[in-house]
Amino acid sequence: MSQRVLVIDDEPQIRRALRVALQAEGYTADLAETGAEGLDRVAAAAPDIVILDLGLPDMDGADVCARLREWSQVPIIVLSVRDAERDKVHALDRGADDYLVKPFGIAELLARMRAALRRAREEVGLPVVAQEGLVIDLARHRVRRDDQEIHLTPTEYELLAFLATHRGKVLTHQMILHRVWGPEYEAEVQYLRVFVSQLRRKIERDPHVPRLLLTEVGVGYRFPDAE
Repeated sequence: MSQRVLVIDDEPQIRRALRVALQAEGYTADLAETGAEGLDRVAAAAPDIVILDLGLPDMDGADVCARLREWSQVPIIVLSVRDAERDKVHALDRGADDYLVKPFGIAELLARMRAALRRAREEVGLPVVAQEGLVIDLARHRVRRDDQEIHLTPTEYELLAFLATHRGKVLTHQMILHRVWGPEYEAEVQYLRVFVSQLRRKIERDPHVPRLLLTEVGVGYRFPDAE
């Protein structure tokens, strides 16, 4: 059975182009042109993933994200002409899983969809995360690199575990600070940068060329999805 994709976009040419491209890849494509119609389609058709424009005629796409997150964990990929960091941060904070700026390449969109769908299939509470020789045992709170134990402070471990259990997803500065340190620290971005730098020195093979704790400039950080 093919996976179902809901495209919410008010531009007819974008809807048509995405439907053709998605169907060519074996997906079933549903279309909606307003936020309200999109919310109704999610409830009625239960898509596997949502592709969402921010500039909708009846409501902002970020508000659609927030409404969906009240009752659904369906992966959401935002497509938008808005490329300002504040717009990306706002959409991610409201519940989007990924953000792609128009114009975009179909190949990149399909790759991001595959990653989001793969994450959605993964078992919640994955006991071990292993990547690039790093092994994080979430049950035992132990971290090893190439069979060598790595000693982390409790805060460093909490930061690493939060990123690793959301691998492939961009986490904004505010999300991370709220989760690891508490809501009163949400503005302390420099504080977070110091901890990320410390953590990179401990877990990266080359802290100057990180492959595990990736910076999303002006937005936040991402632990990469498994290849």
